[in-house]
Amino acid sequence: MSFIVFLLYMGFRENLKSQLQYSNMLVKELSARSGIKKKTIDSYLSAHGYTPSVEAAFCIARALGVSIEYLVTGNEAGQKRPLSSLPQDVQEIVRVVERLNVKDRQVVLTLANSLGNR
Repeated sequence: MSFIVFLLYMGFRENLKSQLQYSNMLVKELSARSGIKKKTIDSYLSAHGYTPSVEAAFCIARALGVSIEYLVTGNEAGQKRPLSSLPQDVQEIVRVVERLNVKDRQVVLTLANSLGNR
């Protein structure tokens, strides 16, 4: 494995682990959401040096709600809007949600998605 590929792999593996923890998602759930076999995802998370294809990385990133760039580099593409540019009520929602634990944030996300789909 070349040094560049090794660095990309290390970034992907660590960022994937981090995003799974942040999302409070199990590998089994990521597998179901992404369509990538659990065993394959486990191989990306192992220390053996397996790297995903672009297609697999895309499916994983989409299932996690992040970009491929984030999984590889740890940085998102583009600039995010500052909180102050959002409407006041949205700013307050963000402040409240930031104080919640991971499980409660998931409940809020589910509720928000339900409201957005009606």
